[in-house]
Amino acid sequence: MDKKKLISKEVSNLQQLNERQTQIDEKLDELITLLGESNLDSESVKHIQSRFNKALDISDINKNQIHEFKKIDELSATSSREELLDEFSVLLTNNRIDNHTARKFIRQQRASGFVLIMIAVVMIILGFAMIIMPAPPYFEMFTIYYFNPNDGVTIMDVISLLIILAGVYLLIKTVYQKNIARSRS
Repeated sequence: MDKKKLISKEVSNLQQLNERQTQIDEKLDELITLLGESNLDSESVKHIQSRFNKALDISDINKNQIHEFKKIDELSATSSREELLDEFSVLLTNNRIDNHTARKFIRQQRASGFVLIMIAVVMIILGFAMIIMPAPPYFEMFTIYYFNPNDGVTIMDVISLLIILAGVYLLIKTVYQKNIARSRS
């Protein structure tokens, strides 16, 4: 039963791809006949050509293309290798990914990782600074545990520790995700 569903899904994907291609061919034929019937000067032709090239460039790079490839990662836990390969081949026929798009995506991933690491480091430093620096008396009034009559663990110290732990969590999570990404490639 699963193979029938898979085959019908692939057939529908190929039919959609074929329908899109025939629609594009029809519109292109219409454009060619319109351009053949009109008397255009060289400036108008250049303007139309530049608009056409811009439209191709815009349709070429689409953020949803990369997200479609991420769906294969989600399917990898539940699907067999043949199903993944079939899905990947359909994605490659529907989406054109070149080096420029891949580099842009990798650059965005690295920048977001760097920003998360910097936020984590700032949180850790802020937490330690809150513990080391003296706090105003209205923050120090609730002491949870006394070491001696003049010193103890206050609510401000607990909040500072929570900030430090959140920074450590962000740092470990970001570095761990980078290591997983490197090991996959």
